[in-house]
Amino acid sequence: MRAIISFAQLKQHQSSPIAHNQYAAIDHRLPRKINENANQFNPNLVPRSRPRHPSSVLNSAKGNSIQQASVSVPPLVVVGSANADIYVEIDRLPREGETISAKSGQTLAGGKGANQAVCGGKLSYPTYFVGQVGEDAHGKLITEALEDGGVRLDHLRNVSGVPTGHAVVMLQSDGQNSIIIVGGANMSSWPHQLSHQDLDAVRNAGIVLLQREIPDSVNIQVAKAAKESGVAVILDAGGMDSPIPQELLNFVDILSPNETELSRLTGMPTETFQQISQAVVKCYEMGVRQVLVKLGGKGSALFAKGEETMRQSIISAGKIVDTTGAGDTFTSAFAVALVEGKSKKECLRFAAAAASLCVQVKGAIPSMPSRDSVIHLLKSH
Repeated sequence: MRAIISFAQLKQHQSSPIAHNQYAAIDHRLPRKINENANQFNPNLVPRSRPRHPSSVLNSAKGNSIQQASVSVPPLVVVGSANADIYVEIDRLPREGETISAKSGQTLAGGKGANQAVCGGKLSYPTYFVGQVGEDAHGKLITEALEDGGVRLDHLRNVSGVPTGHAVVMLQSDGQNSIIIVGGANMSSWPHQLSHQDLDAVRNAGIVLLQREIPDSVNIQVAKAAKESGVAVILDAGGMDSPIPQELLNFVDILSPNETELSRLTGMPTETFQQISQAVVKCYEMGVRQVLVKLGGKGSALFAKGEETMRQSIISAGKIVDTTGAGDTFTSAFAVALVEGKSKKECLRFAAAAASLCVQVKGAIPSMPSRDSVIHLLKSH
């Protein structure tokens, strides 16, 4: 059963002690554009008026139910993939032609798009997910996981004739993983033209998050609609290993690869920070003005053309159990902090804390941290 929460109740929640923390407060005067020449959003870029977005789902204070609220906060809109992640725990990867036994196996909800949407929901920010699942058990698993994470599912489609996307995650004892993806509904049966309802959600977003586990044609439609409406677009480079179409890059405000993806996209080495910096210059030449690089155990770095690079080290928080979803957590948490109007340095720190908590739990969606846990970790560091 979904409870209805009023805007006044939402404001009351924000007046709590936690909400006054710099990482907890949601700014209802949210701008829609990123100022490329400053370290935070520029309120002067906000349109004088904007349409009221449909009701958004927020996590309850206790986190045990989904609450529906009609609020003027521009939501996070995630367009992307939803997978059933089939985990097998192994001591090491098999060699060519070798068969090995797994210590255990289970199926959990995941997919880069779904991961990022649930992260936004668990961080108590209004989040919509635009994606597709099949009419099968895996589709039901993902739908329930998204709902439990506080994600609004008005734009999630069930498609017939194709299976829900799934991935085989080979999890090694040190927490590192190798993943093989089967696209399924993520790559098939998308409409040639997205519906007006889907595109309206994009146009009324605070930030749009994209990845590369759905067709480029869908991402281009979404990014173009966002750009035309002054909505910032963050593209996570994870997914397909083919070159990113220039038409898509033209609409991207922030490109977010990890080291491997950056090397693949630019054809340049990324083993040292100097090499990473040189590869980022190649991204500038492709038309991207800001690059958010995830560096794994070495932290992260935000590059902006013409500005000083910002670096963020990892925030240690215990044993590494599973790195699956850590990059998605980082990107989504960064987006949430950014749309809330925090400075870019604060965004990097908030995202680092969220990712640190993520790697302590097995599974992608199950490992997404709550806002309270992120704030608690930040207070202790």
